[in-house]
Amino acid sequence: MATTTRTGRRPLWPVLVVVVAALAACTNGSGTWEPPRPGASPRTSPAASATAGTDCVAATLAKLDTAGRVGQLLMVGTPIADAAGLAATVRRYRLGGVFLAGNSTAPAATVRQSIHALQDAAGPIPLHIATDQEGGEVQRLQGNDFPPIPSAAVQGRWDTATLRAKTADWAKRLAGAGITLDLAPVADTVPADIGRANPPIGALDRGYGSTPDVVANAVGTVVGAAQGAGVLTTLKHFPGLGRVRANTDLSTLAVDATATVDDPYLKPFKAGIAAGSAAVMVSLASYPKLDQHAIAAFSAPIVTGLLRQRLGYTGLVVSDDLGAAVAVRAVPLGERAVRFVQAGGDLALTVRPTDAQAMTGALLAAAQASPAFTARVTDAATHVLRSKSRAGLLTCR
Repeated sequence: MATTTRTGRRPLWPVLVVVVAALAACTNGSGTWEPPRPGASPRTSPAASATAGTDCVAATLAKLDTAGRVGQLLMVGTPIADAAGLAATVRRYRLGGVFLAGNSTAPAATVRQSIHALQDAAGPIPLHIATDQEGGEVQRLQGNDFPPIPSAAVQGRWDTATLRAKTADWAKRLAGAGITLDLAPVADTVPADIGRANPPIGALDRGYGSTPDVVANAVGTVVGAAQGAGVLTTLKHFPGLGRVRANTDLSTLAVDATATVDDPYLKPFKAGIAAGSAAVMVSLASYPKLDQHAIAAFSAPIVTGLLRQRLGYTGLVVSDDLGAAVAVRAVPLGERAVRFVQAGGDLALTVRPTDAQAMTGALLAAAQASPAFTARVTDAATHVLRSKSRAGLLTCR
C-alpha cells in the first residue's frame, strides 16, 4: 500500500466467541417496519431490558449462517436522492447497513419513504441507516425539515444547556426520518498552532475546540443528547485526525507521529465512550508510535489493543470509508474489509454501492479458510446486532 508506513498482511486475530443458545424465537413484529420512536422509554426495568436484549441478539445471531453474518458486517453507501435504488443490493448481500451519501433537501417524509423501501428489502433483520449530520460543511440532510446546523467550531462555544437542547432537536428530526446512526460527533482535536493546516478537520471547522478538555466536554454532551433523542452516535476518527496534514480521502500521507497510548488527545474519545456512544469510527491515517506497519483501520494494536482492551470499549467499531478513499487504494478491494475485521473492526463502510460484491466475497472466503476468522466474523456480527437492538431495530418474542 502506498502509504508512509507498510501495511503487510497480519496474522488472523483469534477471538473466542461464545454464542448463547436462544430460548426465544425472534421476529420483527407485524412485518411493517417503523423507525424507533425518538426518545422512547423502555417499558421494563433497565436490568430486564438488558437481559431481553441479550437474548434477542443471541436468537437473531443463531438464525444467521456464515453468509448472513458476513452481510451484517457491511455498510454500503448510496446517494440520498436514489436511496431506494440500493434495495436489490441490500437483498442480495443481506447487508447490515446503508450509508446515505451526498446532500439532499428532500422533505423528511420523502427520506423516510426511501428508507422504508430499503428496510423492506432487508428482510427479517432491519438495517442500520446512517448519514453524516455534523453541521457546517458536513450536513447531508438539509431543507425545511432539517434546518441549518452550525459547524462544530460554533457549537463548541455554546453553553452545555444550549448544545444539549439543539442536539436533541437535530437528532429527533433524524430519528423521525428513519436514521438510526449518525456518523458524528467528531472527537478529533486540532491544536491551535495547526488550525486550518489540518485539511480533514481544521480547514472545515469540524472540531469543537483546540484543546482536548473543550472537545471532550462537547462530545460527552452531544452523545448523551443525541442518543437520548433516539439516534445512535459515532465517535470519529479514532485515534484522532487533529494533527495530520493530509486528508485520507485524498491522500496516502496522513500521519500522526505523536499519538501514543497515553495521548491526551484521546480524552474526547474517552468522554464519548463514558457517555455511552454506540459506535466509534476508526481512521485511515498512520500512527507509527502505535503501529509501525498498518494504518489504524487495519491495525490490531490500535483497534483491539488500544480501543477495546486499554480503553475498555465494548460497542460497535466502524471503519472510515474503505471504498473511494485514496488512503487504501493500494489494497485490493475485498481485502480492505478482511483486514479491518481481522484487526477487530465490526462494520466495514464503503461509500460505493458496487463494492458490496467484492467485500462480501472476500470476507466469506476468509471465513471459509480460517476458523479463527470465522470466530471473528461471529464476534463482529454480535456487535452489529447489539447496536441494532439498542436502536430498537430487533424485536423478539
